[in-house]
Amino acid sequence: MKVAITGSTGLIGTAVTQRLQRDGHEVVGMTRGSRDNPNALWNPAEGWIRDGALEGVEAVVNLGGENIGGGRWNATRKAALRTSRIDATRLLVDHMRAHGIRPQAFVSSSAVGYYGDRGEERLTESAATGEGFLAQLCADWEAAARGASDLGARVVTLRTGVVIDGDATAFKRLTFPIRMGVGGPLGSGRQWFPWVHLEDAAGVVSHALSSEISGPVNLVAPETLTNGAATKALGRILKRPAFMPVPGVALKVLLGEMAQELLLNSQRVVPAALEQSGYNFHYPTFEAAAREALGRPARA
Repeated sequence: MKVAITGSTGLIGTAVTQRLQRDGHEVVGMTRGSRDNPNALWNPAEGWIRDGALEGVEAVVNLGGENIGGGRWNATRKAALRTSRIDATRLLVDHMRAHGIRPQAFVSSSAVGYYGDRGEERLTESAATGEGFLAQLCADWEAAARGASDLGARVVTLRTGVVIDGDATAFKRLTFPIRMGVGGPLGSGRQWFPWVHLEDAAGVVSHALSSEISGPVNLVAPETLTNGAATKALGRILKRPAFMPVPGVALKVLLGEMAQELLLNSQRVVPAALEQSGYNFHYPTFEAAAREALGRPARA
């Protein structure tokens, strides 16, 4: 299958590219750049896709978007986050429609932020949209992706949790204070912490292309645990203390609105659609995933 991938040079995009190539697919990395660069296939900020970039493509994997945690959420930053996701997705769909491109599948990123702050509620894919900036962004992002269904594509939207990998920015930020001996739970530590190992993030994309799964998919591991439990596990793996809580108010002063939605919201998300479709997780438990990411295998 010929597959176009946006965001192909990012952490997940690189892993997905390698996985799909290993599975025998032909991958077209949608390189961004200026029109003067002949290697650039599109520029979502400028609103163009090079003619022929998607010719012969049988599936599209849409992973692009500004780093959600890359800066404080002021009005300008929020606009950039929305444009890089929603407008870019619409651009892809509109281009395919205008050029008569009819992919079999359109697999697009979303995030568990779709659910907002839900306390102890068990969240399957049928749960309603939550409240907040990130929830609305994800809802609009998924709506833009569903436009590909008008082209006959099977649309899959991946509501992804925190990615566990040694090079993942969020995971490094989580483990750094623990390595320094000053780590601990964020806020109360009782908020649920949805996560997935990078290998499974790539594996699920491959699964989405080869199976008949469709609609929203919670891209999270089957083991649910709280932020406090995750922190405790990391301390045990790293053999460092991890009992110094970071007050929620301090996080809000430091990071503003982003602290609440990315660090303190509680989302007990479960991978119901993946389990029903028969996907087998490589890393179903947090301890195994974290040990691999940290290079600290369990003793035999």
